[in-house]
Amino acid sequence: MTDEHTHAGRRALVTGAGQGVGRAIAHELARRGAEVVVNDLVDDRAGAVVAEIAAAGGRAVPSVFDVTDWSAVRQAAEAAGPVDILVNNAGNAGRVTSLTRGDFAPFVETAPADWESYLRVNLYGVMHTVRAFLPAMIDKSWGRVVTIISDAGRVGEPTMAAYSAAKAGAAGFSRAVAREVGRHGVTVNSVSLGTVGPEEPSDEYLKDPGLAQSISRYVIRRIGRPGEVAALVSFLSGPEAGWVTGQTYPINGGYSFSF
Repeated sequence: MTDEHTHAGRRALVTGAGQGVGRAIAHELARRGAEVVVNDLVDDRAGAVVAEIAAAGGRAVPSVFDVTDWSAVRQAAEAAGPVDILVNNAGNAGRVTSLTRGDFAPFVETAPADWESYLRVNLYGVMHTVRAFLPAMIDKSWGRVVTIISDAGRVGEPTMAAYSAAKAGAAGFSRAVAREVGRHGVTVNSVSLGTVGPEEPSDEYLKDPGLAQSISRYVIRRIGRPGEVAALVSFLSGPEAGWVTGQTYPINGGYSFSF
């Protein structure tokens, strides 16, 4: 059973941690004793989460960089120093203004330029951070890498082909790296999400016309919460998950089932 000191003495980097699921993960790792490097594209968002963690008695520092920029990631890794836990949370699901599908379209109506942003963030962003931070884990003979993917990548979603491909690619990449680094005491896993909303949904969110339709697709008739994701990520990042690697764990309210 995990406790408040699960990650004591560890350093963790969470990408895209300035809001949403990433913010919840950063808070949970800090609550359990890790020093958290809070990454975001926006300085103010990263700084706000660092301040929240400090106010709660935890330890955190900001690290503002774009995961799609290899040079920036490499420089950030040099500045931040080694981390024991890497959580690849930064991602891009397209320009979605509500629970409807935003700017998604059938694949035959898209062009290569439309695919680029999904691949750069959801696949190359993961590869960049792993390449930058993994060597120090190997040197230390201990490390945890957890990548947030999507059920779109596990089961496929119509009108989301490029996004699905990128998330599936990140999961396949994680499995391959897991095979390479297991002998060094480093585990690599993925967490696959269904729709996750705010921890405390606003009235406006609850009244979104797409909410009821979205919920109807889940066995558990509600949207997921960031804290639920954070709890699973914390477990996979800890000592008790030392014999778990190369796996993809759905946390999806029963949106999809698999062996």
